[in-house]
Amino acid sequence: MSDVHEHFAVHPFPELTGLGLRLRPWDLESDADVSAYLRGLADPEFQRWNTPLRFVRDIATAREALRSRVAAATNGTGVSFCVTDAETGETLGHIGLNEIDHVMSCARVGYWVLPEARGRQVATRALTLAARYAFIDLALHRLDLGHAVGHEVSCRVAERCGFRPEGTLRGAMFEAGRHDAFRDVHLHGRLATDPEPTPAG
Repeated sequence: MSDVHEHFAVHPFPELTGLGLRLRPWDLESDADVSAYLRGLADPEFQRWNTPLRFVRDIATAREALRSRVAAATNGTGVSFCVTDAETGETLGHIGLNEIDHVMSCARVGYWVLPEARGRQVATRALTLAARYAFIDLALHRLDLGHAVGHEVSCRVAERCGFRPEGTLRGAMFEAGRHDAFRDVHLHGRLATDPEPTPAG
């Protein structure tokens, strides 16, 4: 299985542009990038709805988390983007294609937006670009998008981007800030054969 993933390793790391955004790789050597990544994961609204497998609480753990994302791209199991404004270069958030399975031709989508960038449809525009890349460039068949039940903002992003609601997964993600309790997930899915929604922007 590792040979399959290595065949799909991301070299060079891609950049995506469109809809007023530039999606680029996170730069491990950039203190600004690492600080922005830490701010995103330390944000109370992010922590309300997401609980990483490994908590990110300082610059060192943020850099290590980014290093693991670079490794995923190198071995073909994930692609992560720093979402920036195409004109100003301002960092707006993050979007990733995670747990890429090239045998089943599927992946899981995850994203977040920095507090000052919310209300500008950043997640919707970034997801539109990332999904297009997944289906065309990576030739994936299916993308999964799951969010905690009750996270209506993420639900609307999914629906605007053509991810159809598919049901509830019981106890499928950690409770906020805990690794010993679970909550339900609302699952959305989109197939390469689904019609692409009207572009956001």
